[in-house]
Amino acid sequence: MTAIEFDILWPALVAGLLVTATHVPLGMQVLKRGIVFIDIAIAQIAGVGVVAAQFFGWTESGFTVQLAALSAALLGALILTWTEKRWPETQEALIGTAFVLASTAQILLLASDPHSGEYLKDLLVGQVLWVEGHQLVLVTVLTVAVLLTWFGVGTDRLGRLGFYLLFGVSVTASVQLVGVYLVFSTLIVPALAARRAPRYALAWGYGVGAGGYLAGLVASTTLDVPTGPIIVWAMAIVAVAAIAMRRQFQRRR
Repeated sequence: MTAIEFDILWPALVAGLLVTATHVPLGMQVLKRGIVFIDIAIAQIAGVGVVAAQFFGWTESGFTVQLAALSAALLGALILTWTEKRWPETQEALIGTAFVLASTAQILLLASDPHSGEYLKDLLVGQVLWVEGHQLVLVTVLTVAVLLTWFGVGTDRLGRLGFYLLFGVSVTASVQLVGVYLVFSTLIVPALAARRAPRYALAWGYGVGAGGYLAGLVASTTLDVPTGPIIVWAMAIVAVAAIAMRRQFQRRR
């Protein structure tokens, strides 16, 4: 790996590790609650905020875009909190409906934009290789705040509303770094890999997430393929390898 490639890859790796730090414990809670598609739904809702900022010409200010995305995500989180309390038996269906509505809202808002296809692609796949330093600083602060709240307060004391709001804040930050697909993968794939770990489940999850980002970034550079999609595949492969390794270790004990 050349020095130039390293200069490009290290901010992307840091971005992936920051996303992994918050999304692994959140993903484990998502699996426990049985609301697997909440992550991709709220990510798409946050994306509506980003697209709305583009539609109204607010993209000159990075703060305005962040505020629009966060406002949309928190509104979505509040609505899903209310629906889970009101209609818990249909919550997964309502989450799916929210995802479809958010996805089509983005298309409608960008219908007159000649670059809409590329813009939507970037939102889904992400531009993790082009992460800038100021983005990492902001996300680092948010990551520390989310982790302190998550592990300091505890999931039981956070309650339904606290969980959804914390989830909305985390996803808002990550979707603009790595895109919707990687947000979903980082939440679900490591959590699935660590689901049946008898001990150190969180460590297993973190290992799969970090390993997936590292392997995907190296593969992207080596094979010259799109970074976001190859990280998704790398994470899935690392997860399968981790499960196999854990089972082998358990058999030997």
